[in-house]
Amino acid sequence: MEKEKPMAGKLYLCATPIGNLGDMTPRVVETLQMVDLIAAEDTRNSLKLMTHFDIHTPMTSYHEYNKVEKAYTLIAKMQEGQNVALITDAGTPAISDPGEVLVKFCQEAGIVVTSLPGPAACITALTLSGLSTRRFCFEGFLPPDKKERLQILSELEEESRTIILYEAPHHLRTTLDLLVEHLGNRRITVCKELTKRFESAIPMTLHSAVEYFEENEPKGEYVLVIEGKSIEEKAKEKQESFLDMSIEEHMQIYLEQGMSEKDAMKAVAKDRGVSKRDIYQVLHVEK
Repeated sequence: MEKEKPMAGKLYLCATPIGNLGDMTPRVVETLQMVDLIAAEDTRNSLKLMTHFDIHTPMTSYHEYNKVEKAYTLIAKMQEGQNVALITDAGTPAISDPGEVLVKFCQEAGIVVTSLPGPAACITALTLSGLSTRRFCFEGFLPPDKKERLQILSELEEESRTIILYEAPHHLRTTLDLLVEHLGNRRITVCKELTKRFESAIPMTLHSAVEYFEENEPKGEYVLVIEGKSIEEKAKEKQESFLDMSIEEHMQIYLEQGMSEKDAMKAVAKDRGVSKRDIYQVLHVEK
């Protein structure tokens, strides 16, 4: 008689505190006590957390440098019926974290993944920033590769949503210089020590942030929340770009798109911030 296959286990993504241990949810504690194995970014760091909450579940390391080969090992355990919890050093797994690889591989292998919500530095910083929270984009850490980093910064130049970045203290000054170069003097809220005793979320401009950290040594991990490019600023830049061409050249763009002369004049007038009559005069009266 053929042996029955064991029912596959699950992967539990367990959010852990980003500073204040009081933010650990009872559900996460219960899950970490219940699973067969905890995959932790740094087992030495996580041991303090486990000790505090009286969790004695075996741990194994899962980090940036073993994320692919270890993912297959963990999936094999789950296929054998074991339940695995994934934790990062602080915050929600898979956010700027190698956990995203494990989640992807689990989905491909048909392993059920569930997420236990909790702290995330990016959301905590956004809500403290005083900047628009309706639309935002999260970039995490800028890439170390110079070409890729410049590509991302070039894309952010036109980003109208609030931008969230993570940065380490030894790279902060360089990153702020790059942000000024690409984004200009936008508003920024510099967040540090989130949920801890000396938490700070300081609103300033990018220029003043550069000046501040020239005189003050960056310490700790930072979350930078930067305002997006305003619709007004975008419209002004677009208008200025049209003013560099003649009205005839501008008209030709719309005529080549199949517009009638009347509709093209209306579109050109709107682009240049003038009346349709002004465009008509240039085209038909001043000749």
